[in-house]
Amino acid sequence: MTNYREILRLASLGINHAQISRSTGHSRQTVLSVLKKAGQKSIGYREAKKLSDKDLFRLFTAGGPSHLAYKMPDYERIHKELTRSGVTLGLLWVEYCEECRKNGDLPYQSTQFNKYYADYAKKTNATMHINRKPGDSMEVDWAGSTAFVKNTDTGEMMPANVFVAALSYSGYAYVEAFFSMDMESWVRGHVNAYEYFGGVARLAVPDNLKTGVVKNTRAETFINKNYQSLAEHYGAVILPARVRAPKDKPRVEGTIGIVETWIMAALRNGQFFSLPELNEAIRLKLGEFNTKPFQKLEGSRQTKFLEEKSFLLPLPRHPFELSTWKVATVQKDYHVACQGQYYSVPHEYIGKKADVRITKNIVEIFYEGLRIASHERGDGFQGKYNTKEEHMPPAHQKYMEWNGDRFRRWAKKIGACTEAVVEYFLSSVRVEQQSYKTCNALLLLADKYSPERLEAACAKVLSFTVRPSFKAIQSVLKSGMDKIPREGKLSSGKALQYGFLRGAGYYGGSDGDGGDGDDQ
Repeated sequence: MTNYREILRLASLGINHAQISRSTGHSRQTVLSVLKKAGQKSIGYREAKKLSDKDLFRLFTAGGPSHLAYKMPDYERIHKELTRSGVTLGLLWVEYCEECRKNGDLPYQSTQFNKYYADYAKKTNATMHINRKPGDSMEVDWAGSTAFVKNTDTGEMMPANVFVAALSYSGYAYVEAFFSMDMESWVRGHVNAYEYFGGVARLAVPDNLKTGVVKNTRAETFINKNYQSLAEHYGAVILPARVRAPKDKPRVEGTIGIVETWIMAALRNGQFFSLPELNEAIRLKLGEFNTKPFQKLEGSRQTKFLEEKSFLLPLPRHPFELSTWKVATVQKDYHVACQGQYYSVPHEYIGKKADVRITKNIVEIFYEGLRIASHERGDGFQGKYNTKEEHMPPAHQKYMEWNGDRFRRWAKKIGACTEAVVEYFLSSVRVEQQSYKTCNALLLLADKYSPERLEAACAKVLSFTVRPSFKAIQSVLKSGMDKIPREGKLSSGKALQYGFLRGAGYYGGSDGDGGDGDDQ
């Protein structure tokens, strides 16, 4: 399925059509068609973010697919023309466009024109110089060699993998060692590299590691969700190198070789007893590496980086947080289960399958690519419900208006015994909210039988138990026992009046008739 949202996002960042095609795995014709239709419908990335995947699909497929027929340039002639003095690809593209207009053909844009020439040049072993733009791309990979950290308890030498990032224009590098090449280390390497550079290159060019790139073929490219989220957070684009094409990231390939000589080999005789200690030594050598003068050019990687730094995108306010993803079904109570707790979503999504993104501090829920809820990650006991009132149906929102203080005020208006029963309901549960349903049911009894009868029923139940229940009060009202007048009375005192303590009559004293404690 065409990833319309990602195509529009990359286009909004100024990425050219060929690079959008490589990053998304769609053909250049598809990318052109999507952007053309987006222009016709005045739809940009800002509008696309508010639509679900299904709505975007309907929007872009309305009226059927468009078929564009382009005139393929004669690249054999173009290659010969380029050997002539003063002739450039830009000039030849303009001439090609003029020729297409005369013949009524549809010309390729300059990006596709240049890309097809690059493909032709590689097939015919022709050479072409690729200009690197400042701030344009950062190439990333794992070094082939490893460093070692000594375990102080066992004496074992533990291997550490070396992450390398290099800016394509200046060659300015970042190096860090990790004990694993998993997703967490891969993401941390990128985040720390961006912090080290003080900015973000528009393109991140990785090798086809399973850590970041799930699948990369001529027909499609699938980026790991965490890696894609990292790119979106920093406003960057993941542009995987083509399979078995190291020339797509020559800077980092060359840098890795130099890093292995100037940093890893230089540290081969050192002993390190922790990963921070190893990375501190790497950072010192990295400073020497970046300031080392070029052999054939003036300056160093650092001096060239100072020219490039102003072209980097600014860092976001907060660094990216690694997340985990899961699929969850929205339950009938409009919550999804996540690591032992429950998070609400708008009740319209009950029964739908949603994608849940979990970070250290945030839980986000997505449906068809559209974020429908966001919560601060809950802390505390298992089974906790994290609920937003706006997610509830209207009837449930009305119920949420109730709270303990409001139930107490309502009960006090009816009478002291009703107040005592409500106070018992609220205090007898672990979490007060668990008693709201019972308190509300008691309120409905007042509507059904009258407040006076409810007060009498509560008094009747309190006279023979210190643990009143809703069912007992309801039974008294149904049977009419609340209408039977009482003989005698309980001992004086407010607490005794509510029935939580017995008077002398209950134990056979002068105030009662001796025994069963029932004054009927």
